Amino acid sequence: MNPMPDLKVRVVPPRHGIAWLVQSMALLRAQPGRLLFIAVLLQIMMGLTQVPMVGFLLILSVPALSAGVLQAIRVTAEGGRPAPALLFSPLLSGSHTGRLLSLGALMFAVGILTASLFLSGSEAVFDPDLLARIERGDLEALSDLDQGTLQRLVIAFLIGISVSGTLSYMTIPLIWFHDRKLGAALADGLRALFANWKPFLVLGLCMAALLVPVVLFAGMLISFAGSAGVLSVILMGLVMILLLAFQLILFATQYCAFGDIFGLESESTPPAGTDDSQLVA
Repeated sequence: MNPMPDLKVRVVPPRHGIAWLVQSMALLRAQPGRLLFIAVLLQIMMGLTQVPMVGFLLILSVPALSAGVLQAIRVTAEGGRPAPALLFSPLLSGSHTGRLLSLGALMFAVGILTASLFLSGSEAVFDPDLLARIERGDLEALSDLDQGTLQRLVIAFLIGISVSGTLSYMTIPLIWFHDRKLGAALADGLRALFANWKPFLVLGLCMAALLVPVVLFAGMLISFAGSAGVLSVILMGLVMILLLAFQLILFATQYCAFGDIFGLESESTPPAGTDDSQLVA
């Protein structure tokens, strides 16, 4: 079997990090209702991760579901109206499904390994009863941890998420939009991230600056919700919309960055689950 040819990685100037953020907001304004509904569906799916077995399968499906959101953003970018079914189309796409599920397994394993290495020696964290309570969503279980162990747990979680996110950031769209094999997608994706570290640093700083008012405003709404009676439901709904909008900006900047660096001239159209308004290059 002939090896897959290398993709050309475009190296862009730092200012493109700002452009990706601006473009992402324009994409969200084009179809805010439909994209928010898809984001709500994604959160409902992720809420089922507490269900035994089903939860594990959903964790493995995170890259595929992420590809579905990116596909919805692509349809929006091309002037179409993204259908909710787009979220699930990568799970029904034949060869893409296996690669994306394999990536999910890799992300899960790397995240667990990274966190375990960082937490080695913290016997309290690996107490089976305590872990079971945390998995059931018992927040009081966290109060049983001393402050130092809790800080290490949070840092380990963030490190695991960062490592998994770095591995998947360009890999997911490379598999879905450019039909790359998993190994080639990982190599090309990491190569693109390192080659374009400057615009991604600018993007990260912009996203951090945007996150500050989001967190402050969400915190203000939550504090009001505690004493607002019936209005608390409306206020918590606004918090959810605010956080989902930020999540969509993350997906949209990922799409814009990928298109800028790799282009979207795919040789084949990703199958299944799209409506007639979708035009894929």
